[in-house]
Amino acid sequence: MLAPSPACHILSSLAAMPYEPPPYLAELTLSEIAEQVAQRKLPPVEGWAPERSGDSEMRILADGTWLHQGDPIRRQAMVRAFSGLLTRDETGQHWLVTPFEKLTIEVEDAAFIAVDCTQSDGGLAFRLNTDDLVVAGPDNALRVAGDPDTPAIYLHVRRGCEARLNRSTYTQLAEIALAGGGGDWTVSSQGVDFSLKS
Repeated sequence: MLAPSPACHILSSLAAMPYEPPPYLAELTLSEIAEQVAQRKLPPVEGWAPERSGDSEMRILADGTWLHQGDPIRRQAMVRAFSGLLTRDETGQHWLVTPFEKLTIEVEDAAFIAVDCTQSDGGLAFRLNTDDLVVAGPDNALRVAGDPDTPAIYLHVRRGCEARLNRSTYTQLAEIALAGGGGDWTVSSQGVDFSLKS
């Protein structure tokens, strides 16, 4: 009989975690969004120094689907909990970090998908596929990749991890840029200007 993978222990401990999704993004002011962000209690991953390392046997597909041993993780609460353990190092390798283990996780494109966007009180707020809320700004930059035919925009989320804007969110952001009237495909958030040109 095979021994359970390291990720199985994490999975079992997260299986019963309660989860309440935040309200609809467009209904929130920037201060309410900031409050929602502050309420998200993330594990103190930066302070952990696990001695063991290994493979989580997990993968995040380009569409944001999480897999464990090839099977989709269907419980949103588990995906959200795992996402709070993610880091990305300077080589681009993603890790799931616990106090006891540091496990590699394969990520096809970005660890998160930005699925909604709104402009409020001088800030651009994004909802991720994990229901995290992120406000673009000095600590959460937008960057453009790809080419004019297949542009891609990424938002820094935390610990080196990024979210790729899905098609509808990209369209929302483009409409915000156009509504700004500058004609230079630039958006601003928290006093920082971001170009949407690739």
